[in-house]
Amino acid sequence: MAAVRASPRLRSLPLLLSQPDAAASVRRSFSCASASASASPASARAMASGAPSSAAPSPYTTLVGRVSCEREIKRSKFIAIAAPVPNERAAMAFLDEVFLHSLPAVKDPRATHNCWAYKLGEQFRYNDDGEPSSTAGKPIYSSIISSGIDMVMVVVIRYFGGIKLGTGGLVRAYGGVASECLKDAPTCLVKPKVIDVLTVYHMFFPLARAGMEVPFDLLGTVYHQLQHFQAEDIKQDYDTGKDGTVMVMFKVAYEKIEDLGNAVNSACSRKIELFL
Repeated sequence: MAAVRASPRLRSLPLLLSQPDAAASVRRSFSCASASASASPASARAMASGAPSSAAPSPYTTLVGRVSCEREIKRSKFIAIAAPVPNERAAMAFLDEVFLHSLPAVKDPRATHNCWAYKLGEQFRYNDDGEPSSTAGKPIYSSIISSGIDMVMVVVIRYFGGIKLGTGGLVRAYGGVASECLKDAPTCLVKPKVIDVLTVYHMFFPLARAGMEVPFDLLGTVYHQLQHFQAEDIKQDYDTGKDGTVMVMFKVAYEKIEDLGNAVNSACSRKIELFL
């Protein structure tokens, strides 16, 4: 195995994750379809209600794709549309998309409500969009909780039919159509993928800075190996303090460091120390 040790001549690599909590970095790997993420002005209509943001439980159940259902209650038409969303931005993009698609109907004075709720792990929001307080968004959110589905948003569009439903009727209508929409929707189990701190570091810094103190007569052999292992940014420093040697500095992929050191030692038939 190639000898590897730290060299005072080379600057140490910066630490990407200096915060303790950053070492627990988690990236979700979705096996299901998700809504596209983009922000637009309609999201400004939302009123927030919920707990602080945190990661979703592991594992969790979410929708495979978008689903919808429609019900008529006392001449009012309710259309529920649900979709898997990986984050708040995607949720707001989905809301805007639903709103824009319903614009022709919104011009009809009877169609004035696009009520919604979403759940992203412990984070949630809901909105009544003009209906009496807690008669629309909250029942939709309650239906999400009851379904056991996570990382999801449900939007319910109401077309007023001329008959007032009252607060109790609205709660039952919005909650009922949202529950019906989620009841038989295709779902999948998502297992978040945890990436360790070293993997995250290599994602941002894929190349290691390293060096070798090489005798003049072996420079050609060492350079041949550096090219073979696709080393980059190769430099030389003749101020090594030793006659007949040069410090060769370079960058190489982390996963190739050990193999490079072994190959150099084998090709040179002697031990050439590799400094990091």
